[in-house]
Amino acid sequence: MRVLVIGSGAREHALCVALRDDPAVTALACAPGNAGTRAIAEAADVDVADPVAVAALAAGWGADLVVVGPEVPLVAGAADAVRDAGIACFGPSAQAAQLEASKSSAKHVMAAAGVPTARSWPVGGPAELETALDEAGGVGGGPYVVKDDGLAAGKGVVVTPDRDAAVAHGRRVLDAGGAVLVEEYLDGPEVSLFAVTDGTTVLPLVPAQDAKRRDDGDAGPNTGGMGAYAPLPWAPPGLVEEVLATVLQPTVDEMRRRGEPFSGLLYAGLALTSRGVRVVEFNARFGDPETQVVLPLLATPLAGLLHAAATGTLADHPPLRWRPGAAVTVVVAASGYPERPRTGDPVTGADGPGVLHAGTALTAGGTVVSAGGRVLAVTAVGDDLAAARQRAYERVAGVRLADAHWRTDIALAAVEGRITGPGPLQGPAASGRAVGAGGRAGGPSTSPR
Repeated sequence: MRVLVIGSGAREHALCVALRDDPAVTALACAPGNAGTRAIAEAADVDVADPVAVAALAAGWGADLVVVGPEVPLVAGAADAVRDAGIACFGPSAQAAQLEASKSSAKHVMAAAGVPTARSWPVGGPAELETALDEAGGVGGGPYVVKDDGLAAGKGVVVTPDRDAAVAHGRRVLDAGGAVLVEEYLDGPEVSLFAVTDGTTVLPLVPAQDAKRRDDGDAGPNTGGMGAYAPLPWAPPGLVEEVLATVLQPTVDEMRRRGEPFSGLLYAGLALTSRGVRVVEFNARFGDPETQVVLPLLATPLAGLLHAAATGTLADHPPLRWRPGAAVTVVVAASGYPERPRTGDPVTGADGPGVLHAGTALTAGGTVVSAGGRVLAVTAVGDDLAAARQRAYERVAGVRLADAHWRTDIALAAVEGRITGPGPLQGPAASGRAVGAGGRAGGPSTSPR
């Protein structure tokens, strides 16, 4: 199988590592890739936002399977163009990718499917913004959750007790011509759960948790993600089965009912609230940095799994197999991230074990330099979470980037037992009710993307 990965971040580097280790993969390319992917996959130039160019590259290179990493090409229609060229593609259509591109659209789908989620108020102007904040804040006022309704690279959300800050964010989006969604604040820890689907069958992966805030203690601005870990030792029993039955399968079934079947990776961002599981958001692709900790634990060959989803044969795929242990990723970010990241600084130690490239480039002289806000995602696997965490930070110490920033507390609260879930779940899976057709179980702040 010749596999082409589209994208240039650490998520795509992690996908390439997993695909390279699949014996079925005879050739691997990543476009446009980065300094890290070039060491294990062929490089190719492509404008990821141009579906025609993506499809032409896939055809010209002779791809048997295209795996689209980022959301921008999916929303632009890259998967549609590749499939129209007669090539299997892992990724939803542009229409189905609206689950991520439009939070309002996702809310309509969830309402029709009966999926539990936060109450929300669409906002079209400043007066509506004030009214929505009044309703969302209730008697006590705040915390307020204000979202850019469109794509925002993981940084389009403000969660704050400061009403003035909430208003300012909402007005910035509105003034720029965007739409805003105000949501109720959800208490409880967050969980990221990926599911591979062909539009009918749904295979959930292991849950993970990422850290969205830039600084230790969940302080500082919202980012694309500063680290992640998996699995979750504090997750309540039956969590995956519960989410499969009440969130993932109903959503996939509803999309198919609408004539907009979702095939690819459905990402559910969840809050485990005192009132039960609630969906914070959907994404239409592998999340970053959670992909970096989920894939190292997956023992099932990745190319065959993704190809089965892309070709509608997931029901015939063997059950997923998982490696024991845990994985931790620590993101090394450039100075000034996320507001004004500095680029062009040399990076050393970037070829070490477990070092995935997120925002890097090669100079004409072959030097690795920073080329984005999140520069590296340093990953390690251990027998347990504590061991994986220790090894990840040892690897962070081996890289050099001037004035780099990283959090020192990734997975620390879980290792120390300071995160608690809502307790045993009482939903359909816990009570023994069957999951939806085709379903098969797999293995503290709200800061939604």
